[in-house]
Amino acid sequence: MANEPVKRNVLLNPGPATTTDTVKYAQVVPDICPREKEFGDIMRNMRGELVKIVHGDPEKFTSVLFTGSGTMNIDVCVNSLVPDGKKILFADNGAYTSRGVEVAAAYHIPYIDLKSPFDEPVDPEKVEEALKADPDIAVVYTTHNETGTGVLNPIRKIGEIAHKYGCTFIVDTTSTYAMIPIDIEKDNVDFVMASAQKGLMAFTGLSFVVGRTALIEKSKEYTTRSYYCNLYLQYDFFEKTGEMHFTPPVQTVYATAQAIKEYWADGEEKRYQRHVDVWNAIHEGKERLGFKDIIKKEYQSKMVVSIKYPNDPNWDFTKIHDYCYERGFTIYPGKVASTDTFRLCTLGQIYPKDIEDFWKVFEEACVKTGVSIPAKY
Repeated sequence: MANEPVKRNVLLNPGPATTTDTVKYAQVVPDICPREKEFGDIMRNMRGELVKIVHGDPEKFTSVLFTGSGTMNIDVCVNSLVPDGKKILFADNGAYTSRGVEVAAAYHIPYIDLKSPFDEPVDPEKVEEALKADPDIAVVYTTHNETGTGVLNPIRKIGEIAHKYGCTFIVDTTSTYAMIPIDIEKDNVDFVMASAQKGLMAFTGLSFVVGRTALIEKSKEYTTRSYYCNLYLQYDFFEKTGEMHFTPPVQTVYATAQAIKEYWADGEEKRYQRHVDVWNAIHEGKERLGFKDIIKKEYQSKMVVSIKYPNDPNWDFTKIHDYCYERGFTIYPGKVASTDTFRLCTLGQIYPKDIEDFWKVFEEACVKTGVSIPAKY
């Protein structure tokens, strides 16, 4: 008997993403102990596939799986990869790199928070100035797509500068991995990170770091700042046993394996083009209704559009959200300290037609709640 279709919601939030029914039903498997070789084989194969997605050389790069959300990866990379007595530089233009700063502070790791305007990409020249000024910096960290705003940072250039000064370069690619094509070596990146529920379009609970094997092995020499979230300890356990050190999210692993098959079936370029087409559809509807975004188009990653609340006394985000949600569309508030915004994101199994349908519902919501169309600013 064929599996029954599952009610489809169009999630325009920045993850978890809209999934296919085949990914949903991949979780329905016979119960299995995650210490069985059969399950270990799935994770071993997945580790290789995760490296392949970012064009990594398996002789130089590996992947390490963790149970947790995307923030788990930030914790892992920050606490595990800064050598004793050295500093980490955060090229910080938004909420998600700022989260890395918070992790460093929590572990009492010496850091520099190189702040940039939230509505512009990081300036690589500023990064170079900071590295010139402080030879104790050993690690540079930034976010590829600042998910709170949709600004895309120039990671290839930042990585080139980081390597010029002998630094390890870590990039939070949680909202670009398997969406924007990444070539980890050509982009001068040493470590990337992501979670299954974002670009791979699986489910929450499985996160992973892809990085240089030699640097992971070198990190064994550093102070162990966390037991559960240590990159080397988890890597070493995988290498010795083929298993995750602690209990993995079994059903999510099965769903992610299916999602990876569907990623390869689409192909990197086709998958990316679909996200771009969705981004274009978001802008077309936004402009038709008179709404404004806060980031210049040329700075946008094409993964997120951050839209400014209109200057309208009847605007009520909660009412608009609830109207759309009841009709199968989810929108999400922004993450910008000084500006009230909501975000529309292109990740997930969604298409331009979904966006056209969304804008019709959104316009209805505005009319029902007395919000002027075109929007007032």
